[in-house]
Amino acid sequence: MSGPSAGHAWRALRHRNFKLYFAGQGISIIGTWMTRMATTWLVYRLTHSPLLLGVVGFAGLIPTFVLAPFAGVWIERLERRRLLVWTQAAAGMQSLILAALTLARVVTFREILVLAVFQGLINAFDTPLRQLFVGQMVDDREDLGNAIAISSSLANGARLIGPAIAGLVIAGFGEGGCFLIDGISYLAVIASLVMMRLQPQATRPNNAGMLEQMREGWRYVNGFRPVRAILLLSALLALMGYPYSVLLPVFAGQVLHGGPATLGWLTAASGIGALGSGLSLAFRRSTEGLTRMLQIAASALGGGLILFGLSHTLWLSMGLMVLIGFGMMQVFAASNTLIQTLVPEDKKGRVMSYFVMSMFGTAPFGSLLAGALAHRIGAPHTVFVTGAFCLAGSFWFGMELPAVQAVLQATP
Repeated sequence: MSGPSAGHAWRALRHRNFKLYFAGQGISIIGTWMTRMATTWLVYRLTHSPLLLGVVGFAGLIPTFVLAPFAGVWIERLERRRLLVWTQAAAGMQSLILAALTLARVVTFREILVLAVFQGLINAFDTPLRQLFVGQMVDDREDLGNAIAISSSLANGARLIGPAIAGLVIAGFGEGGCFLIDGISYLAVIASLVMMRLQPQATRPNNAGMLEQMREGWRYVNGFRPVRAILLLSALLALMGYPYSVLLPVFAGQVLHGGPATLGWLTAASGIGALGSGLSLAFRRSTEGLTRMLQIAASALGGGLILFGLSHTLWLSMGLMVLIGFGMMQVFAASNTLIQTLVPEDKKGRVMSYFVMSMFGTAPFGSLLAGALAHRIGAPHTVFVTGAFCLAGSFWFGMELPAVQAVLQATP
């Protein structure tokens, strides 16, 4: 078999609908990363509290944990493009409200917290919906894994650009400028959705009630060992690995003695690793070997976090952030690809909602835990401890792999 080529790596872009989405989302997600960085810096500037950074992270993600199973049933019943337009419009409105409050210099921690919860409500539906919609935009099912990898690369390419722009905007205009740019950027992705030419979405009778459909989805997740193992690993890494991001302002300001620019460099370094992760998946021709890659990625994430907690040098911390970004995104994108490949279409919405629940729903508890631990033992020691848990998770998944691979080989 010939080796992978650059053209093969971008093959999903031959689909018109996915190309439109790529352009619109590419603009919008830059604004999203600007808002993420500006929000954490604004909270830190107003409060100087690692605990309250964790509280905001918890508030923004906890709705996903509560609502994701319900969202999974809803997105199987409703027309996905129309629902996406509404979620994107609501997210844009949230950013514009935050921009108005910040630019008017009347924003307080309470308003940030309320708007974070509002964004979390939107994301509970929007996140699993976007994962499923990728499959609707590519006509050839063989290109699904490539489309997921390109979407991950897009998100993390924006992670490089967004924080760099955000650092400059915050220095010149304050955090409100970032929120304003983000709010306007949602127009691009809404326009791309409206311009798509999609096949009518397949629907199926929904005689069962919502709770029964949720139970059916749970029975499938709990009974199919590969999906169960992937979700458990994802949940652990999201709980212990992802919350490092809410403590980055503390590392930038107290450990590395910098400011918004330092925070931007750390975030961008993580984005470089995550972008490399997405590109490595784009060059793959099949899902073979992805389960083993999950274990490797979990080890990279855990080891990177442990060493990052020990570092007090900017260049070393940035190098470790590359490793952390690679590990975190590899777990997310590889798990996403495996689940969408393995799960039958009639259960995909519900299973994807459990995936989003495992990746993003457990993260708020991790954010709260990380903020509380950092308040007691400091951010460096907190990241060291959470990294050790991620390493333990990689060892557990390694022990599960033989049984998981045996089931996959027996699955038609």
